Order: sequence, then C-alpha cells, then structure tokens
Amino acid sequence: MLRALIPLRQRFGCLFSSSGRRKAYTPPPPCLRVSPTISQLSKRCAHVQPAMSPGADGAVPSFDISKKFGNFDLVRRFKLDFSDVEVSKWKSRTTGLTVVHLDYEAPIVNGYFVVATEIFDDSGCPHTLEHLVFMGSEQYKYKGIIDHLANRGFSNGTNAWTDTDHTAYTVSTAGEQGFLQLLPIYLDHILYPTLTKAGFVTEVHHINGEGHDSGVVYSEMQGRENTSGDLMALKMQRLLNPPGSAYRSETGGLMEALRVLTIEQIRQYHGTYYVPHNISLIVCGKLSSGTTSLLKLIEEQVEPRIADHGQNQGVKPPGWKRPFVETKSAERTGIKENVKETVEFPEKDESVGEVMINYMGPKPNAFLERNALDILSTYLTSSPVAPLNKEYIETESPLCTYIYFGEDTHATYVDLPVYVGSVPTEHIDTFGERLRSSFKRIAENGFDMERMSMVINRDERQFRSKLESDKGDTFSGSVMTDFLYGKEDASELLPAMDEINYYNILKKWTNAEWVDLLQKYYIDPPSVTVIGKPSADMADKLETDEKVRIAAQKEKLSPQGLWQKAKELEDAKAEHDKPIPDHILTAFPVPDVKSISWITVKSVQESGKGRAPAKFEADPELVRHVGKDGEELPFFVQYDHVQSDFVTIHAFFSLADLPNRLRPYLSVYLASFFSLPIKRSTGEELSHEEVVNRLDDETVSYEANLGTAIPSGFPELLRVSIKTEVGMYEKAVAWLKDLLYGSQFDKERVQVTVAKILQSLPELKRDGNTVLTSFYTDLLYNESSSTRAGALLAQMEFIPKIAQQLQESPEAVTNDFEELRKYIIEPSGIRFSVSGNILGLRKPRDVWRKHFGSAISEMPLAPIKLTSESLSDVGKNPVERAVIVSLPTIESSFVMQTTKGIQGFAHPEYPALRVAMEVLNATESYLWRYIRGSGLAYGAYVSADIESGFISFSLYRSSNVIQGFEQAAKVVRGLVDGSIELPLTTIDAAKSSIVYGVAKAVSTASRAAAVSFSNQALKGLPQDSNVKLLEKYQAVTKDDVLASLKKYFLSLFDASSSVAVIATAPGKVDSISEDLSKLGFQVEKRTLQVDPEDMEDVMDVDGSESGSEESEENDDSR
Repeated sequence: MLRALIPLRQRFGCLFSSSGRRKAYTPPPPCLRVSPTISQLSKRCAHVQPAMSPGADGAVPSFDISKKFGNFDLVRRFKLDFSDVEVSKWKSRTTGLTVVHLDYEAPIVNGYFVVATEIFDDSGCPHTLEHLVFMGSEQYKYKGIIDHLANRGFSNGTNAWTDTDHTAYTVSTAGEQGFLQLLPIYLDHILYPTLTKAGFVTEVHHINGEGHDSGVVYSEMQGRENTSGDLMALKMQRLLNPPGSAYRSETGGLMEALRVLTIEQIRQYHGTYYVPHNISLIVCGKLSSGTTSLLKLIEEQVEPRIADHGQNQGVKPPGWKRPFVETKSAERTGIKENVKETVEFPEKDESVGEVMINYMGPKPNAFLERNALDILSTYLTSSPVAPLNKEYIETESPLCTYIYFGEDTHATYVDLPVYVGSVPTEHIDTFGERLRSSFKRIAENGFDMERMSMVINRDERQFRSKLESDKGDTFSGSVMTDFLYGKEDASELLPAMDEINYYNILKKWTNAEWVDLLQKYYIDPPSVTVIGKPSADMADKLETDEKVRIAAQKEKLSPQGLWQKAKELEDAKAEHDKPIPDHILTAFPVPDVKSISWITVKSVQESGKGRAPAKFEADPELVRHVGKDGEELPFFVQYDHVQSDFVTIHAFFSLADLPNRLRPYLSVYLASFFSLPIKRSTGEELSHEEVVNRLDDETVSYEANLGTAIPSGFPELLRVSIKTEVGMYEKAVAWLKDLLYGSQFDKERVQVTVAKILQSLPELKRDGNTVLTSFYTDLLYNESSSTRAGALLAQMEFIPKIAQQLQESPEAVTNDFEELRKYIIEPSGIRFSVSGNILGLRKPRDVWRKHFGSAISEMPLAPIKLTSESLSDVGKNPVERAVIVSLPTIESSFVMQTTKGIQGFAHPEYPALRVAMEVLNATESYLWRYIRGSGLAYGAYVSADIESGFISFSLYRSSNVIQGFEQAAKVVRGLVDGSIELPLTTIDAAKSSIVYGVAKAVSTASRAAAVSFSNQALKGLPQDSNVKLLEKYQAVTKDDVLASLKKYFLSLFDASSSVAVIATAPGKVDSISEDLSKLGFQVEKRTLQVDPEDMEDVMDVDGSESGSEESEENDDSR
C-alpha cells in the first residue's frame, strides 16, 4: 500500500465528467509491454550491448573494461530509437545488487528500490515490514530520520508500496544532489532496519487502553478488508492459485492475522528476502556525472556495509531460489474448468453488485501477444461505440457502468482479469455467460478493421504523449517486471520497452489474427468468475460481531491488562519521540536551488480587441510569430509555448451567471459532451457514433470537466480540453466549436447518460472519501456552487428526477439543456488557452478567427467567479457544527474539520502559512508522528483552500477520530505555547520540501504550460510566480511560522470557530457524536439511503441506443 497519505478525491468538479482517455476504469496501471521476438528487436536497435549471464555456479564471466565499473559488471545497455532514454543495467559480482539507470533530461530524479517479496500466508509480513523500514536503521537509529533528511534534500519524503510479488521503496528529488546524498541512507534502512518492538506497537498493531485495536497498518487494512474489491480479489487469488503458492496470500495482512503477528516473524522474513542479491535499484533521470557517479557511490558507501554483514556472497549465493520464478509459486497449472463463486460485501443498498472474471493469458515474455491483448481490450471498451460498451453500458437500462480489461504479470503466465462494475443484482449471476456469448458474436461477425486501425494509431499517439510527459513512470513498471520475472541476462528488457515497434507490427494484423486472439484467450478457454453481492445483513453482522469481539477482548484483558496495554503504547511512543540531534540533520546539506533545471515557457496573452491589454510581459519571439498571423482576435487567447510534439487547446467558460436550477444538469452535460450527435459548421450532420470515431481518430485525448486540472481549482469554470498532434491543430479548434455550438440534445442519448449515472450512484456512495466530500460541500457551499451541484448528495436527488422527466416530458429536459448551453457560451465569460509547440503552428491565431470569429462578439471580459462567492451561511461563519455520516461499507473513519483562513492568490501571509503547513504535514513531522505514529490514522494533514478561504484538518482511515483530533490540537497548541519545540532544522526541511513541490508542479512541459496559464490568466499573477515564491519561503522565520499557527490553525481545534464532517462506520457514530458534543459541537447524524425499488422504477424505460463518457485515467497505485 502507499505509505504516503492518500488525499481526498478532487473536491472540485462534478462526479461525472467526460474525457477521451482510453480506459473507463483504471486500477494500478499494468506494466508497459512490447514486441515481437527478442532477436528481431535487438537487431532493430543500433545501440545494444550484449548481456552478462552468470554461470550455473553463479560465477560471472569476465568482460573488458568498458563493461565493468569497479565491482559492477554491465549486464545490458541500449538507447531507445524513439526516445532520448538510455538504459543501462548493472550487477555487482560481489553482492549481487542490481542497478538500472534510465538516463534522460528531467528536473526530477526518481528512485524505485525493489525487493521481490514472497509470502505463503496472510500474516502481512511484506506489508508490515514495508512500514517498519522507515522506523530507523542500524546507522540512523532515529524513527523517521530518513524522511527528515529527504525533506532537506528537495524531496517530499519517501514512499513505498507492497504488491503481491514485490515491495517498492521510492523517492523523488528536485535535482540529483539530494538524491545521491539520500541513497546510502535509504539503503541502510532497507537492508538493516532496527525492527524494534516499539515500532511494531505503533506502526503495525496494538490494543489501546480502551480495548480497541489500532496501529497504522491495522487502520489501513481495517479500511480495506471488507470492501467489495478486496473481498473479491482475495477470493479470486484463492481460486486461481494452488495451495502452497504465494499468489494466494493477502500480502497486506488480514486483520485477524495482524492481531497475532509478532515482530520476530517480521525479523525472520526480513532476513530471508531483504538481501542484496534480491534488490534492484532503479534510478530515472539525469545525473550530471552519468551512471558512473551512481555506481561509485554504491561501491564506496553501500557495499562495504553489505560486506560487514557477511552478505557479499556473489550474484547467486548457494541455496538461493529466486522468488516466484524458482519456487512453488511458479507451478501455475492454469484454469482447468469454469468456476463461479459468490462473495458478499457489506452494503445496505443491494441494488447493484460487481463481477470479476479471470482468464489465463500468455507467458510473461510473450510481448507481442500481451500488447495485442491490450489493443483488443481498447477496441472492445474504449469508447461509446466500442462493441461491449454499446451492448452493456450505452443503453437506457445498463447492465453495468464499466468493463475494464486488466493484466496481472505473474510467473508462468499472466492473468487477464475483467472488472465489471455496478451490475444490477438480477443480472449478476449470468453476466459471465452473457459476456462470453458477446465475445463469440464479435468473433463471428469479425472486427471493424478501419476502427481497429484508428485504435492502434490513437494508442500510439497516447503512448508518445505519455513518454513526453514522464519517461520514468512510463518505463519503471517494465524494468520492475523484468527484475521480477525476466531473464537474468536482461535480454528481455529491451523488448519490454520498445513499444513503438509493437505498434508497427500490429498495424499489419488481419481480421483473422484478431479473431484468433479473441478466440484463444477469451472464448475457448475456461475462466474463473467471482461475483460480489451487496448484503445488508452482512453490514449489520460486521457491526455486531466487532462489538462482541471488542467486549470479549476487554473482558479477557481485565482493567489491569488494559492498563498494561496503554502503558505499552505510551512507552513505545516515548521511545519514538527521542529528538534527532541537530548535528545529524545539518550534516545533510540542503542543495542549492540553482541546481534545478526549470522548463522554459514562452507566453503571449491576448485579452481581446478593445479590452485592457495583458499586464504581463510577453515573449518577443512568440509575439512576432503570433502577430504575423492576422489581426488581433476579439476574444481572450493565451499561447504558452514549450518543446513538444503536441498542442493542447483548453476552453474555459464562466458559470457565474448560470441559474442555480440548471447547475445539477452539468453532470449529465459533461458526461455526454463528446458522445452526442452534432451538426457541424459545414452543415454536415454526424451521429454520436461518427462523432466518437472521428474524435478518436484525430486527437490524442479530450476531456470536459469543472475547473483546472493542473493545478486544481476554479470549479466555477467549465473546461473543455482537446490534445492533438501539431498538424491537427485546426481540426481540434473546429471540433471545439462544433461540440459547443452544434451538439444535439437527443432524448435517447441523454437517457443513456442519465441511466449510467443513476446506476453508478450506489457504488459511489460506498466510498468514504466520496461521501465525506459530498457532505462537506453540502455544508459549506450554497446552491450557487457548481461543486455542490455535482456532488453525490445533489446527484442522488437530481438524477432520479431527470430520469423520470425524460419519460414524461422530454421536451422540457431538452429545453433546459439548450438554456444551459446558452449560459455556458456567453461571450463575456470565455477564455481560450493554447499550449505546446506554438512556434510549430503555421497559423496559431487565424484558425480561431475562422472558427469562432462569428460566434464570439466583441465585449468586455467578465471576472472569474471564485468559490468564495458561493459559501453557505455555515461556510461564511464555520462554527459549532458537526455532521456525522453513517456508512456501512467502511470500518474506519474519514474526517474533515474546517475553519476560516486566508483568501486570495497573492495574500502576503501565504508564504508563512505554506511553510507552517509543511512543518505540520511533512513525512515524519508533527502530525505524522503524533497521529500516524500512534496508530490513530493512516494519514493526517492540514490544507489551505485559498480560493474559498478555508483551512482544514483531515484524517484518512482513522481508527480513533477523537484521539486523532486531540493529538492534532495538542501539536498546534504545543508549538504555539512553546511546550513542543520547533527546531530550525524542521523549518529548513519544510522549506526544502516546498522546493520539491514547486519543481514537481512544473516538471514536464505540459505541467509548466498549464501553470503558466493558471497563474497569468486565472490568478492574475506573473508566469513564474511559483518559482519567485521560493525566495519568500526562504525568508520565512520561526516567528512567522509560530504567528501563522497561532492566527490560523489554533481555531481549527475549537468548536466555537470550526465545523467538522465525518464519515464513519455505523457502530462508531454514537460514541463520536457524544465526544463531539462534549467539545461544544452541535452534532447532526446523517445516513445515505437509496431505495432500490425507486431506482428500478426510474430505470425501467423503453428503447435502447448507445452513448457514454470516459473518465480520465489516473495513476493511483495499490
């Protein structure tokens, strides 16, 4: 699991948006994969050096000096012929440590340190060990010191995740200096952690003085174990893999197992798997001295420590078995017969469930087939006109709301899971059989080869776009998988990365080859199906059983035992609270900001003819380029040039004057934006299928949503974004015009969108974050807030009503959408952005005149409406209110507590406030130590919404809300009154961590351009204001930080000046309510209810046609 705190879902924007990204639902992204045969690819790449392979005895053959560096032998080196990425893989012949460097220009250096972790039970040793690694090491014994040092080195702390077959430790720094300083210290933590009993008590599991179980890991798994996804995944693992296989295990640890786990078990596990020959260090980014500086550092500072521990036993010590590859886990016999089993998950609303179907895929190194399967899944599900979407989703009575084809790389062969969401329970038992029948029908009818060609070409464009944005993330998964399952001579690494050659081969495939692929993997072989059914009885039973278990635990422990448990926890916390001496921290120098390489953005802002000129200086070269392309336009356009093969246009539309009654319609409008029939400016009429196909053929991606994406904010602006190759610029502008002005609100298409949203509501209300955010916006914002109108609560009321209205008076609904459009395209509220390779555009300005010149008249530009203008009475005066929402699908709690803060993007107190927040939030800083470190929550943090004027405190997956609140209050009050020390080293680390945040925000060309537009066009700030703020952060003093804490954060923990919203398990509502009342809050208890019978009534509509929205891909990790 991610060790870093997982923030609340984006608070701005509707629940439902529309985009042209590929997948409608994205679990952790599968590794990139590629290629025909290895020999073919090796011949294609001119810069490939041969491999080093150990002999049967583990010895390594000798090489000439060009293939050696000290103890390291070059395993393989190559440069990708479609990118500037050069890859070199090295292995130490003395310790077996593997080092892979992906060398390319970038301001951020990323490290992924991977351990192959195999476990044959549900104890959770891999996951708990991942957490304990950060509690100190032999050389650096202080808890959390690794993160204190990382924060000083232009990072935002370290991170890690545990998956079924590996644990990965990560760090990212702005520039290389901090990265290279931190690397030996990080490896000391991984190889030689302290693994103390005190660390186990706080980080893994303990029983507090009240008899309740807690701990960071325990809180995390408590929030996951009984969710539909986890229950179904574990059942699938058990069905797919034979006894004795590590693939059957819950590596996170089941709560029952965590309650009896011991530190001795974890120590034993560490000694077995955390050995140098089972670790790969993957480094992505530019090192000024090249790969040799990395190898030299490891040889001089890391390998001597390994030798001191007697672990310098070569590439493959006697008796060592490579996890998963040379153990019983590799004995995967495949699926012998069709299997179907059902698991229940707790949910009061029993109207919809979930389905997971698993097929046996090809071998891990069958790169061509794996990539073909990826393209096949895109063809089947990527858009409203995709065959499976048309049949199952794009109807007025959907059989599900998404179908997602995944891939899990394992030994012997890969698994091909299919995830299906929000399936009506009356169809859930037969869904698998129906899906197989659909596969057969598609095979019999053959593939639309014209559309298949479009799918492949678009996939290639998206890959190139991703590669341009983040080369490290693009390839890190492939390198990890090669370490886990690839040949030890790395001969499969290039084939796993050479993506472009795979596209070239598949473009030549015939219909027969695609039919054979579908037949081979999805039609002929048997499959395993796991059905997830919601159960109200299970929700009640879990609540009752937990109360009984806790009562029995208290009785068994007795008052004396409870006192002992409380003392054990306090002693553990005291051991961790030992301060880190300043001289240790200051010995780790803070890098120079000048060492960071910033991406250049050239800007020109044109406010529009007759309007006040832009107040910021424009780039002369760009002024000349744009200026020679005809006269000035009558509307707002900002051009931001960066080095890129692509160009993105964004259109922003003010919602300030939109009538409140129309705001709930925004969800349906956005969800259907790219899948309605349109009449083009040329007079051509296109069906919704033609619209989708042409958009996919001519763009890289498209999206409609509320607010800006990077950085997030401004939800009172509706945004439409289209990304294309430079040569398709004019077509993108033409599409934007026709989608805005020419879309037809066809009754059947609108019904399809409404039906899909309606069916997704039960699943949405199972998520603690979604529910918390909805009640939060409902409390603090009024009816003029588009955020509130698009949140879950408002949509639960609105969507059934519009579904009914579409049956009874569809004309009225159409009229409402026409009125909505009229307000959206009001000329005074329109702003356009063009970013990317502007200097490569032949006519950057004239295409806008051609397509929008007659549509947007000359008039003054209206100011941007901010969220602070849509506050409710409670939002204007947030005092004494608390809302507690009962949610049967969660066992831990989610909290957001809010008070008034600063408002305005150039507020003079912002630098001090920002440093104060980082002081509190930084990994292993105060909130981390006092709350997460005490096992009270998986995450705790403060945040500032300077658009609305709020400061908030949040708890994520909390096991004890009140104690978490009390500890946060203790921290802030203690810092202010001096009872808790605030060292200058902590402030220095906070400032350095902010540097990383600023650098990360502009670390790619597209991000830098987006920030340039947001600063100048929306915030009224200079283009580089983020970077210039670094000087103001450095000038913030200790007194400034304490003053900010006193002025803005003390009020967070006082009922007379704050409000709280909490989503929690039903069994915790009464106790939390009682405690909040004692603190002075007026408590309101709420529940979420959806009547399944009412939903069936509004979903029972006649007719069927297709249409869909696609949600934006995300990069969330497991």
